[in-house]
Formats: sequence, C-alpha cells, structure tokens
Amino acid sequence: MKIEHTIKEDVLLIQLEGDLIGGPDTQRLMDIANTTIDDSMLLSAVDLSNVRFINSSGIGVLVSLLTKFRNRGGELILINPSEHIRKLLIITKLNAIFTIAEDEASALQLLKESN
Repeated sequence: MKIEHTIKEDVLLIQLEGDLIGGPDTQRLMDIANTTIDDSMLLSAVDLSNVRFINSSGIGVLVSLLTKFRNRGGELILINPSEHIRKLLIITKLNAIFTIAEDEASALQLLKESN
C-alpha cells in the first residue's frame, strides 16, 4: 500500500493507494497519525479513492484513527470511498460513525465546520 500525507489548512490529509489489509503499512499509517496528533493537529481526512480492497484489519485501522482523533477532541473524515468500501461501512454499521466526503474540498469544509 502506498501512503502519502500532507498538511493543508491545519488538516492532516492522508492519501492511500492499493489494498488496506493490515501489515507493516498499517503501523506506518498509525505512526503518521500519532506524530501529527502529538503536534496538536486534531483534524484529518483519509482519501480512500484509490483503495482497491479493504479487509477487517483495514476497517480496524480506520476505526483506530477515528478514535485517536476524537479522543483528543478532533475529527476524521473519509474521502470518496469506493462502492465496495461504502458497502462494508454500511454492513458493519460504521457509516453511522464515519463522516464521508465526496472530495478533498468538501472534507476540508466539513472539518472546518466541525471544529
């Protein structure tokens, strides 16, 4: 899995590409989040538009990220998940706890409003 991250308008933007299935990439993703939270960054958006497949470990990572940000008074938004990921979120009822944005601009706007 390819992970890229940038900071834009005080928001940690994470772009994922490939399969979100756990493993060493997962730890790198958590390390990125931990470092930014330690730097007092409380808002994040995860772009899932290039994620082909996600399994239970991948779902667990997303829930862990959401929990980390919310426990610090922040928020995390998912950007443009594929139809497959949307269905998994509905089946697991996680669509009730994750906010989903269609694009980066919408995510940034939603995060500004939540803060």
